[in-house]
Amino acid sequence: MAIPKIAIIIGSTRDVRYGIKPAQWIYDTASKRSDMDVELVDLRDFPLPFFNEKASNAWVPTEDEVGQRWQKKVAEFDGYIFVTPEYNRSINASLKNALDFSYPEWNRKPAAVVGYGSVGAARAVEHLRTIAIELQMAPTRTGVHIQGADFIATFQQGKSLTELAHLEPNVKAMLDELVWWANALKMARAA
Repeated sequence: MAIPKIAIIIGSTRDVRYGIKPAQWIYDTASKRSDMDVELVDLRDFPLPFFNEKASNAWVPTEDEVGQRWQKKVAEFDGYIFVTPEYNRSINASLKNALDFSYPEWNRKPAAVVGYGSVGAARAVEHLRTIAIELQMAPTRTGVHIQGADFIATFQQGKSLTELAHLEPNVKAMLDELVWWANALKMARAA
């Protein structure tokens, strides 16, 4: 069986965004592993309008061309790592909109989360896990939370995420769980 293909989705589209930094860090770390094939997927490359379709694409085909292109991209993968900030105790609007634009493409695939912000985006990560369950994804238990002083040091003070050795055990555990679920669910989908 081929190794699972994993998307690292940069969930923020802001002009000034931090998300590219942890996304690249996770990509660089995951790329060194031989048990997964990873790709960075930037929501900026998919300028989705606010969801205004007749219904979910589970029931009615999407008419918007960018939405169709997004669904095709999402369908390529066996699992996902979402890199998300926390906005007002939840995920940001661009990521929620992207999640809403697809349904069957997410089904029966694992989802892991890297969150960043004052509390490591803990509330956004929990909200994203609930959304993932509704989209029939299997969220991993372990996530990565870049919080407080680490967030400020790496966002504003020039420190590299590779210097934060205390995050490495969670990164490894999250990737291990993601690969396990991706392989298990890939075999189940094939059956």
